[in-house]
Amino acid sequence: MKADYLNASKRISGASGAWLMHGDEPLLAQSLLDQCRKHWREQNIERQRVDLTSSADWREALGQLDNLSLFSSTMALEIHGNHKPDAAGMAALERFIQSPGDNILIINMPKQDHTAQKTKFFQLLDANGLVVSLALQNDRERQDFLATQAKTLKVELTPEAWKMLISQTENNLLAAHQALIRLSFLSEPDEQIDIEKLLPALSDQSRYSLFDLSDAALLGDIERTVKILNYLFESGEAESLILWTISKEMRLILQLLDNPNPNYQSLGIWFNRQSLYQKAMRRIKRTQTTGWLELLLRCDQSIKGVGLEKPKDLLLQASLALTGLQLFDTKISTLQTI
Repeated sequence: MKADYLNASKRISGASGAWLMHGDEPLLAQSLLDQCRKHWREQNIERQRVDLTSSADWREALGQLDNLSLFSSTMALEIHGNHKPDAAGMAALERFIQSPGDNILIINMPKQDHTAQKTKFFQLLDANGLVVSLALQNDRERQDFLATQAKTLKVELTPEAWKMLISQTENNLLAAHQALIRLSFLSEPDEQIDIEKLLPALSDQSRYSLFDLSDAALLGDIERTVKILNYLFESGEAESLILWTISKEMRLILQLLDNPNPNYQSLGIWFNRQSLYQKAMRRIKRTQTTGWLELLLRCDQSIKGVGLEKPKDLLLQASLALTGLQLFDTKISTLQTI
């Protein structure tokens, strides 16, 4: 069964079995996952997350559903990545779908094109679970979604300001969300924002974005990467979104390094960006990436307030690792060129 973002958000309280979320809008994926996690916490449902590095990881990932703690009777398992399961993984997935019990499986992937939607994997989930397209269909849906984000940030726009925000960001949810974050710093809580007050936030939009951070890091431009990262910190960009951006690029590089003849399009890398990844692959060797996943986990934990490490220090470390510069300590003074 297929559903869009809005329809899926209404089904969270009754979610069961397997869900496949796919799309190119990280904000929608994060929003839907946040809603799911909130519901699971309220219901005392245990949550586990697995990040795929290869097709062979599926069987072990699904095995997590059999490892409930003594205090849990239900598990919500998140699987993130762009690897379809191998034969053993498909068999494990079919077994789960046939008998999920009270457990919940959420699979989060990049957008699946028409070819990918014809695979046995996709068809199995479409026939027996819920396939969620992470996309909004029109300006009304985009504004409704952003209005929810604005309410959380205590930002209130006039109708005219909303029209300008949607128009100037050209349906780019991430850009619009960045503008709302800036407005939360430029205005008083629940102050009515008209077009005149909106303009400074939109003018900042023309400077640096998360996409600029990705490009600079992939190109190995250390100075520009640090400059953009500092700008994002200062402008109030959500640390979770910065982590999502860095994590996405790191995981793509890991997949490309494991495959000498990659199918870029199947990984969601279009022709005009392939040269960026090719340059990164020539610069970064597989042995230099052994600590990447652990570093991403530390970033995630620090953003959630777990441990004593500072999120900005770790995000700087991860960003520079992507350029080819390794920070072996959270202290910026300890540098070594890879």
